[in-house]
Amino acid sequence: MEIKRSGSQPSGKGPADWFTGTVRIDPIMAPPEPARVVGAGVTFEPGARTAWHTHPLGQTLIVTGGCGWVQRWGEPRQEIRPGDVVWFAPGEKHWHGATATTAMTHIAIQEKLNGSAVDWLEKVSDQQYESSR
Repeated sequence: MEIKRSGSQPSGKGPADWFTGTVRIDPIMAPPEPARVVGAGVTFEPGARTAWHTHPLGQTLIVTGGCGWVQRWGEPRQEIRPGDVVWFAPGEKHWHGATATTAMTHIAIQEKLNGSAVDWLEKVSDQQYESSR
């Protein structure tokens, strides 16, 4: 058994290669192999978002605060709020982040396949972000 005490894992800044805007990442879980699950709390300031990306084994988002947007490739953008749970299927190209005016926090849970939980792609352009399609 291992207990990670609250405040024992430092917050980090979302890397500019993967995010647009101000993003804080708070580690939640990353148990040793053979476990594959990893999870983090992610807070997006207004206007902040991920780049387009996929997950080899899918991803679950649990929205805990604020108001955000999610979009999968070729589909309209959708609003998410606290209590919403979002599932992205394996390989599904998508992005998620805050709305233009409101911060958003979610817990992101995904599994690693061959050591990788995410494949980062191109940035979401301002035009893609601002469009509801």
